[in-house]
Amino acid sequence: MFDTVLVANRGEIAVRVVRTLRALGVRSVAVFSDADADARHVREADTAVRIGPAPAAESYLSVERLLEAAARTGAQAVHPGYGFLAENAGFARACADAGLTFIGPPADAISLMGDKIRAKETVKAAGVPVVPGSSGSGLTDAELAARPPGERMAVGGRPAAGGGGHG
Repeated sequence: MFDTVLVANRGEIAVRVVRTLRALGVRSVAVFSDADADARHVREADTAVRIGPAPAAESYLSVERLLEAAARTGAQAVHPGYGFLAENAGFARACADAGLTFIGPPADAISLMGDKIRAKETVKAAGVPVVPGSSGSGLTDAELAARPPGERMAVGGRPAAGGGGHG
């Protein structure tokens, strides 16, 4: 178990992680931008570190600032919450390179799951049942219409890459 975990997120997400860490007897480090200096996650954490100005690109999404905050506070692990950097393989790798445990999937798994076609092929090859369908992209109308006579199918689309649950 870790003594100290940096929570690389804000708001309700961070509050829930902080509460769980407290229940486990683990010290929490909140990070905050100028816009969140008085936020609940900052007040509830054991310690808090300013990581930059209000724009997320200059604070919560700054891998360098997050890793600096972890080093300054003696954190051994980083919990990304969800969103922000939780699905960023580069961030998971940067944590590992800095000697920090990334509390989440390994960087290679994040990278694999970011490509929905490759992810489906990987789990199918491992014997996991998947919803039947095409994993091809850029199919023409004729290719979509070509199916055995009498077979009915629903047609839906989903981005092959990205996250956030939006399709």
